[in-house]
Amino acid sequence: MYARLIFRNVRRSSKDYLIYLVTLTICVMLFYAFLSISSRYYRPDLGTEYDVTVLSDGMKIAVCAVALLLLFLIRYVNGYMLKRRQKEFAVESVIGMEAGTVARMFLAETLVMGALSIVLGILLGAVCSQFVTAMLLHDYGQDFELTWTLFPDTALMTAGFFVIIFLLVGGANVRTIKKIRIIDMINAERRNEPPLKKNRFMPVVTLIWLFVLVWMSVSGIRLRYYYFDSRFDVPVHIMFWANILVPAAGALCGAALFASGKRGKQSCVAFECAAAILAAFSNAAVLMMRGPYMLSYDAGIMNKYMLFLLADMLYLICGIVYLSNSGLVSWKEKSPENRYRGTSLFLLGQITSKLAANTKTMILICITLGMAVVLFLISPVLTGWSLGYLDVRSLYDIQISSRYNDVMSEEDLYQGDYEPVTEVLREKGIETAEECTFSLYLPEREEFHSRIKWEFPVAAMSLSDYNGIREMLGYEPVSLGEDEFTTQWQSIASEEEKAEFLTEHQQVGTDAGVLSLAENSCYEEPIGETVYNSYTNVVYIFPDSVCEDLMGVMRNRYIMTERPVPFADAQEIARAFAEVYPEDPGESGSGEGMRDTGMQYTIRLNTLQVNSLLANNFMLKAVMTYGGIVLMVICLTVLSLQQLLDASQYRYRFSVLRSLGVEEREIRRLVFRQLGVWFGLPVALALVISCVVVAGFIQTFSAEISAYIGAETLLMQLGITVLILAMLLVCYFISTWILFRRAVGEAQ
Repeated sequence: MYARLIFRNVRRSSKDYLIYLVTLTICVMLFYAFLSISSRYYRPDLGTEYDVTVLSDGMKIAVCAVALLLLFLIRYVNGYMLKRRQKEFAVESVIGMEAGTVARMFLAETLVMGALSIVLGILLGAVCSQFVTAMLLHDYGQDFELTWTLFPDTALMTAGFFVIIFLLVGGANVRTIKKIRIIDMINAERRNEPPLKKNRFMPVVTLIWLFVLVWMSVSGIRLRYYYFDSRFDVPVHIMFWANILVPAAGALCGAALFASGKRGKQSCVAFECAAAILAAFSNAAVLMMRGPYMLSYDAGIMNKYMLFLLADMLYLICGIVYLSNSGLVSWKEKSPENRYRGTSLFLLGQITSKLAANTKTMILICITLGMAVVLFLISPVLTGWSLGYLDVRSLYDIQISSRYNDVMSEEDLYQGDYEPVTEVLREKGIETAEECTFSLYLPEREEFHSRIKWEFPVAAMSLSDYNGIREMLGYEPVSLGEDEFTTQWQSIASEEEKAEFLTEHQQVGTDAGVLSLAENSCYEEPIGETVYNSYTNVVYIFPDSVCEDLMGVMRNRYIMTERPVPFADAQEIARAFAEVYPEDPGESGSGEGMRDTGMQYTIRLNTLQVNSLLANNFMLKAVMTYGGIVLMVICLTVLSLQQLLDASQYRYRFSVLRSLGVEEREIRRLVFRQLGVWFGLPVALALVISCVVVAGFIQTFSAEISAYIGAETLLMQLGITVLILAMLLVCYFISTWILFRRAVGEAQ
């Protein structure tokens, strides 16, 4: 009997359960789609040089960790259903059904809908997983063909994960139903909104913010004390002083306003919002001016001011949401001509009452939505950066290099040709198409002992070796006079850095004499990272006759093979190399008379680099995309359910409007405006704040982004992301608008 009653209740409450079913189906679909990459049955055709199994464990952990956020969403949606069904629960209790039985029946109903959502979600996830596969194959440079595959292990893991969540949430619902009195269930729809209590949230946040401003001012003083130089340009002077004066003024004036009473607290919040905007500009200047003005503060300072910038944004969100309600009330009181125009008074009453009661909820939604937008917008930047960096880093099939950073004696410098690698290649049957083994020299022998970070000497290489590398990469050779030199630069070097260096180094002193800068003084084609000395972005190109008299400190070998090295062979080559040449200077090798000399050796195989970077890049992109979608769905679902839950209570209010003669067209317009404010405030605020954060990030790393991504590619990726977000927002808004109009009893 109970089973038939459960299914009858599900059919009768299908409209109420619709939002529940849709939300859970979307959650299951996304979970299955992104987790399908980790299936042991997943075998995309990537070729022998790629191995997708490196993604499996990482994707499982990452997707499940992000999916735990769905526990909150499912709990919230269940709470919505429980509130909508309270009157029905009361009737069942009145006719003699025990509270425990009512609670278990509700649990069974949610499990039935959960099972249906799992089935639908897995089926839709199998379709959605094709888009994830297409994204994976695109990153690996392979063609995509649409296939229908259902992975049993992924389906089982998906079902198990969500069944556990349903049971946890259902158990909490059972305890909640048992505690609710029957009279409270009957009067649930008639209950007025609880009286507003004194809200201490914003005063506490403001006090914390004042302490943060003091911290900013003290940090600004320390920054100026340790890193200021009177020779800096005027903008740098302004930046140093702004990071002292702006937070100090904000803290002092804010404390005075905060202590002046209730009205003073609102004035304090408004003033502190302005201070947060100015502080954001001054903090961002610390991040943006480091590169262009060659400021010497380290990554710790950068991280601290990124934290300050984040604090600025968070307080600004809190302040704007807090002030929006009082601003609307003040506008209503001071503008009677607008207050009494049409249905404006009704609309303002609806908005201000809900904003006052849900200030914290709106703030959390703004922050969470901002995080979702940042994840969406940062994802193409980070992935494009890493892919562009791969093109510069992995130019050769095999790169071998050495570093002398920990070598104390000149006799311990390595000058061999890495012959054990040749033997392994011969054993594996891997043929070499082109190769170049060369040394990197110091212009003057005395520079060997210069080991201060950021002050390592610029290394030099011979013209013949340089042209040999250029020939391998398909570049035109260069020529030099007997007493001339030129330079080769990394892609991330800025134009200002190049111009300053070339201006100061028109001549270079060497152990073989003084060389003058050639007419063609700068080459920028990427030739690999290991030709540059530590902490330098440039290498000298000297005539061969000059390099014969210089001391070689590093030994490199670049190899291009006839065919791509298979993944298994690449792993074997890397293991064999590590046994002979230690990567850690503290270890000792076993080949060519190796001992603990302090030399550091590195081998980079294109196959392993591409596999590792593409796997990490795809995992980063997938997790950030999945996380952004989950956060976006959570926020928009909460916004939607809050309005739909209130809609049943608003039915009487809207019926009064109809009785007063308000036309249905005006009521639809009124609902649209109300939802527009409720959705528009958090979404617009989150978009503005997140765009500021992303713009600051892009500006801070503009050199790397310009070198590895390109402005056109970045703008296209960001445009696609914003378009997807806009479509998702429009769908949620329109759906809520239609359901809200039906809930308030639209006249037919």
